[in-house]
Amino acid sequence: MKQLTVLFPLCVFFMITMGNGQEIAILKYQGGGDWYSNPTAVPNLIRFCNTNVNTNLKVKPKTVEAGSSLLFQYPFLYMTGHGNVVFSPDELKNLKTYLRSGGFLHIDDNYGMKPYIIREITKLFPNKNLKELAIDHPIFSTVYDFPEGLPKIHEHDGKRPQAMGLFHENRLVLLLTLESDLGDGWEDPTVHNDPEEIRQRALKMGANIVSYVFKN
Repeated sequence: MKQLTVLFPLCVFFMITMGNGQEIAILKYQGGGDWYSNPTAVPNLIRFCNTNVNTNLKVKPKTVEAGSSLLFQYPFLYMTGHGNVVFSPDELKNLKTYLRSGGFLHIDDNYGMKPYIIREITKLFPNKNLKELAIDHPIFSTVYDFPEGLPKIHEHDGKRPQAMGLFHENRLVLLLTLESDLGDGWEDPTVHNDPEEIRQRALKMGANIVSYVFKN
């Protein structure tokens, strides 16, 4: 039964379950990084999307591990943290099947994750390279316009924000956002005391990502 769940085409599964409300899940990983950081971020993004871009997402996100067959119940995975990330061979195989079957993973570097996650992405798809999305990519204009590309939400090392994509059969299956920290901008206002303008930019960019994924 588990094997059938993995091999069942995700696009068909998502069409069947859409009427019951789709879900975004948070990806739990090993290695010591704080996968659980920014606990208010995703629920706030979901509320924003449900209010502003006509989604019907369940507000409380589930947590799922990379090696679990439950992974295939969620069309959109979100991953964040500050430190080390390690996927086992079985987890890499399961995650790769998920992405190639129609799933999507957004990895939002909360600062300090970059070298570890790029190492794991290389293991995941050794024959593919991350490519920076051009500013005319539709993910920057699906709902809200970001003519300069990924917005800068929190300052880290003085570097420009980058949206790095990985494609399978011309479909964006993985998005790595660097030097932006969208998740911090999605958090409750009292967590980082960000100006509302900054929070709105983060939420609108997040809504673009969600809308793009569910439309493509």
